[in-house]
Amino acid sequence: MPGMPNFPKRLFSGDGKKKRAIPDGLWTKCPDCGAVLHNIELSQNQRVCTSCGYHFPIGSHERLDHLLDAGSFEESDADLTSVDALKFKGAASYAERLETNIRKTGLNEAVVCGFGAIEGWVLGISVMDFSFLGGSMGSVVGEKITRNIEGATERGVPVIIVSQSGGARMYEGMLGLMQMAKTSGALARHAREKLPYLSVLTHPTTGGVTASFATLGDLHIAEPKAMIGFAGPRVIKETTHQDLPAGFQTAEFLQDHGLIDIIVPRPKMRETLSRVLGYMMAARSVK
Repeated sequence: MPGMPNFPKRLFSGDGKKKRAIPDGLWTKCPDCGAVLHNIELSQNQRVCTSCGYHFPIGSHERLDHLLDAGSFEESDADLTSVDALKFKGAASYAERLETNIRKTGLNEAVVCGFGAIEGWVLGISVMDFSFLGGSMGSVVGEKITRNIEGATERGVPVIIVSQSGGARMYEGMLGLMQMAKTSGALARHAREKLPYLSVLTHPTTGGVTASFATLGDLHIAEPKAMIGFAGPRVIKETTHQDLPAGFQTAEFLQDHGLIDIIVPRPKMRETLSRVLGYMMAARSVK
């Protein structure tokens, strides 16, 4: 009949079998180069892009697993939690923010401290975690780091601090700022015993953490392209009324200008720390 199609219209396509859905969470897109990375491969490379070397954020416990000998870590002061001493008021109270972050991260605070070993070298280690209130340093963070340093001094072992922080915690005011002096004092006593302190700076390390223990190391090691500084670029420019050099707060810029000693990709960090500890502890044993 006129107007009739030459072929009958198919009512469905395919072989009648339900197509298998591709599970979510198998792939991650690199925000730097756009490469699509399989999550297993990304995890095996310590969450560093295999295409461009971009360092994805990682949590404190994951970092400890990468750095320390298996089964060697013993956490200390895990039960310490912050209190709202100043009764901070805002869009949400400090107490509410603490509760939310504890529930969200599974951590009690923005740092995990304890003792472990790297290829047999026993040491005290503190690893900050940006996922908890931006890694900010309040009274408990300062107290935990100080106790870890003092414990390492008593045991006669090195200290490693992995910094990742937005600075002192504004919700605690002066109590947060006091941690700068407290941690620095503990490191001074540690140095008097001629014990090594290795400072590892990751993205981002800013504010009162940069202005205290993060830049007091015997050796300063940074991850590639980490942002390291005190105030933000806008604040510095408005204060100094100067045009700032490109990339002036990156690890690479700071290495060129003498603040950072060495830049180490995350997959090479454990090996590098072990080698440096071997040099330093051998030198200490020479009378």
